[in-house]
Amino acid sequence: MVASKLQEESLDRLFEAILELQNIEECYRFFEDLCTVAELKALGQRLQVAKMLEKDCTYTHIAEETGASPATISRVKRSLHYGADGYKLLLQRLREKKKLVDTV
Repeated sequence: MVASKLQEESLDRLFEAILELQNIEECYRFFEDLCTVAELKALGQRLQVAKMLEKDCTYTHIAEETGASPATISRVKRSLHYGADGYKLLLQRLREKKKLVDTV
């Protein structure tokens, strides 16, 4: 396991709680209580930006499609290239899951 610079007990407990969520409905219930609507939308937007950056979309196209600012797009791009590889891990798993669903 790679240690995060952010690692602390309260975040460990938060992430353990998130791992207990069993479906999308439970995620909505928990995250609506945990975050503001703006925070949730920003998180969803960042994931969409990461997907589009992996597909080599231009900043202009990403901004038009997602409404993300150039600063947000740049921040996500920096995380994709120099971050902890969290986006890469999740995007790979989502692609693998999609392949499994497509073959059934």
